[in-house]
Amino acid sequence: MEKKAYRFYGWQTAGPEIRELYDRFLAIWAEDTCAPRLRKDWSPQNPTVGHCSITSFLVQDLYGGKVYGVQLPDGSYHCYNDINGTVFDLTSEQFQGEVLPYENNPEQFREEHFKDKGKYQRYLLLKERFEKANK
Repeated sequence: MEKKAYRFYGWQTAGPEIRELYDRFLAIWAEDTCAPRLRKDWSPQNPTVGHCSITSFLVQDLYGGKVYGVQLPDGSYHCYNDINGTVFDLTSEQFQGEVLPYENNPEQFREEHFKDKGKYQRYLLLKERFEKANK
């Protein structure tokens, strides 16, 4: 059996359960769940684009932990997870090899992110697809 190569940030330390979780998200990330401002950059070849916050908060629903954000030049935050000191970013591949600074970033809260009703609706759609795909 061929061993799959993972490229998301933290895959080495996140463990097999998180790598499997990545595979499950890979099957459901889609253009309609991508952030509208990034849809021009979304493609099946780069499906993680525009999915950071909704994915990170769904991972938090499943496994707990905290969501942190790297502030980007445009002022927005790129979200990632920290579960009991294990830091990983399931959507880091959208940066095509650029390694973001994953230390000393502010915690992110769903209440703030989901003030954007469109983002909340995309989160609910991703959650619904995840639940259906994993019955």
